[in-house]
Amino acid sequence: MKMADGSTILRRNRPGTKAKMFNGWPDEPFEEMDSTLAVQQYIQQQIRKEPSNIEVILTPPDGQDEGVWKYEHLRQFCMELNGLAVRLQGECHPETCTQMTATEQWIFLCAAHKTPKECPAIDYTRHTLDGAACLLNSNKYFPSRVSIRDSSVTKLGSVCRRVYRIFSHAYFHHLNIFDEFEVSPMFCRHFSHAFPFP
Repeated sequence: MKMADGSTILRRNRPGTKAKMFNGWPDEPFEEMDSTLAVQQYIQQQIRKEPSNIEVILTPPDGQDEGVWKYEHLRQFCMELNGLAVRLQGECHPETCTQMTATEQWIFLCAAHKTPKECPAIDYTRHTLDGAACLLNSNKYFPSRVSIRDSSVTKLGSVCRRVYRIFSHAYFHHLNIFDEFEVSPMFCRHFSHAFPFP
């Protein structure tokens, strides 16, 4: 983005940037974003601006491809969800959470193995986030971040379903960590509105 005086604004944090100045550049209208990463940048800009305004964050710019919009939101969720995974490591141990469960009613099998099998909850979390990162960065399914085939958009549902399980486990078994994580970005609420399940 160029300023009126002709200078260019760099939209990155330089080495040594103070925390209060982190991501401190001015907002840029979506129409002026000319990068293949424009949708990701726009979503992150909306989150920084008003993290609790879910409606604004989830409202796509006019003419935005719905598949790309969902894809970029899911990428953002998975990036942010790593923060919850890091917090869970301190309390969610293979010895105490031997299975990926939410309530006693369901045991979730981990799809990261040749045949799905039970995994400790923290391993399930790691495997799910690793698998999501591999899929969402796959050139086979997502060769472009500007347009996405409908057949690739259908892959997002299975990632969402598995990510929900991480939320459920954290909520039912590690409520203090879930609440601490949910306070600032309203992350789970944001995710639930973006990808509602019946």
